[in-house]
Amino acid sequence: MRFLCDNTGPITPATEKPVPDNAPWITYRPEIKVLDCTLRDGGLVTNSHFSDDFAKALYDTCLEAGIDMMEVGYRNSPDAFPEPKYGKWRHSREEDLRRVFGDHDAARTGLTLSAMVDAGGKSDWRKHDVPASESVLGLMRVACYVHQISEAVEMVHHYHELGYETTINVMAISIVGSAELAQALEVAARTPTGTLVVVDSFGNLYREQVDQLVQLYQAAAGDGRHVGIHAHNNLQLAFANTIEAIILGCNRADASMMGLGRGAGNCPMELLLGWLRNPKFKLRPVLKFIQEQILPLRARYDWGPSAPYYITGLYNQHPRAAIAMREGPAPDEYVEFYDSTTAEL
Repeated sequence: MRFLCDNTGPITPATEKPVPDNAPWITYRPEIKVLDCTLRDGGLVTNSHFSDDFAKALYDTCLEAGIDMMEVGYRNSPDAFPEPKYGKWRHSREEDLRRVFGDHDAARTGLTLSAMVDAGGKSDWRKHDVPASESVLGLMRVACYVHQISEAVEMVHHYHELGYETTINVMAISIVGSAELAQALEVAARTPTGTLVVVDSFGNLYREQVDQLVQLYQAAAGDGRHVGIHAHNNLQLAFANTIEAIILGCNRADASMMGLGRGAGNCPMELLLGWLRNPKFKLRPVLKFIQEQILPLRARYDWGPSAPYYITGLYNQHPRAAIAMREGPAPDEYVEFYDSTTAEL
């Protein structure tokens, strides 16, 4: 008999609960790795405008907190995302990364830096010829919609030839048919990518759907690669769905500081690290960063659960309409937004 510990307090005999021997040990699994996506997904809130001081403070926090991976932003084309409308973290140029993070060494620090590259002409991946040995980045996260899987395969092979690890993140899977998604995953599984990531772009998934998707992804991944989870918080289920995915065997999980991310945001890092109960993770530096760096952003930017994001999540729609509404002159006209959203159904 093993014991599954309540996450509500210290591990004591009073909080230990007997579970069957074949039950998953959910409170601690050393192979789980956590990725911070604050700069990248949070950049969808700020148009990737973060100061160097903010980025460096986040980097130092990830190091001190024991976080395994930090997504520094996108590596997208300046033509698709011109400056000054978009900040430097939408492009993640090597010179900017080195100015802020120095000669970062993942082997020495234990922190892998990554960038996201989009399929569909938003990135200059065919021109990217800096090998991993000459970059501070060690991981490229390839993002695509299901109809772009062929280009994503090309991108994965390109980056592996340059020595990078990769993930494949198929977006908006809540609006993709199961047969179509299974076919895309079968194609993805023929590549050398190390992780297939379940991405709930619209924040629409409930636990039962997460269960089905994780099992589908695990079947496609086989024994040679990992399954990850990237959840959005439209239904205030990002943390719960991340937990569920981990219970089912996902060993890669995305989170951001105080949930900073597009629209309703992501799984909050502070909640995830506390739940994982791995002694290598330290919560205090995360709370310090939130207090000093994230809270001031609250006065300038809107993110996190709210009625408009809930409505788009409930009806499985992209949050762009809710974002526009929250940024417009009537950010709290919930009934009008509900009526306009449901009128199109």
